[in-house]
Amino acid sequence: MWPGRSLLLRMFGRPCGLLGRLGGIIMARTNRRHAAWAIGLLDVRSETTVLEVGFGPGVGIELLARSARRVVGVDPSPAMLRQARRRNVAAVREGRVELRQGSAESLPLADASCDGVLAVNSLQVWSDPLSGLREVWRVLKPGGRLALAFTIHSGQARAGLSELVAAAGFENSRIAEADKAFCLLAMRP
Repeated sequence: MWPGRSLLLRMFGRPCGLLGRLGGIIMARTNRRHAAWAIGLLDVRSETTVLEVGFGPGVGIELLARSARRVVGVDPSPAMLRQARRRNVAAVREGRVELRQGSAESLPLADASCDGVLAVNSLQVWSDPLSGLREVWRVLKPGGRLALAFTIHSGQARAGLSELVAAAGFENSRIAEADKAFCLLAMRP
């Protein structure tokens, strides 16, 4: 493995320690615009419940909380959980936001409990993307939408993504393009 890969994973992929805290600060600044764009593609409304998988420093959670009825976030990193809780302290206290430590492959949510699911620069570091997507499918309501957004810094290729989400049971996938980012959108039938 390239020696710098371990450093980058500790900062951005699986943030931990001082490097993870620094990575969270960088992610909060660099991902905000693309998170807002992907949230717009999800068409979040005031009556919806939305899950963000791999919420990082909580910028997407913060943006989702402005328009969704309820926001749930799951992230494996204790460092990101702390940053996201600080960033969203009022919404957490009001009960509109719930943040949990966990993984995409074992989501702590009931079947068909979410209207939408967002993941920004996250899928590429899931330990088992297909299992994670099957879990996302499980927690989405029929007709629920998935948005997998990636910036150019994610390293995620477009090739094979549509086939991966189809293998998890999603339909109607399409890719939307933005400046230095793309987003795969799909629906649970």
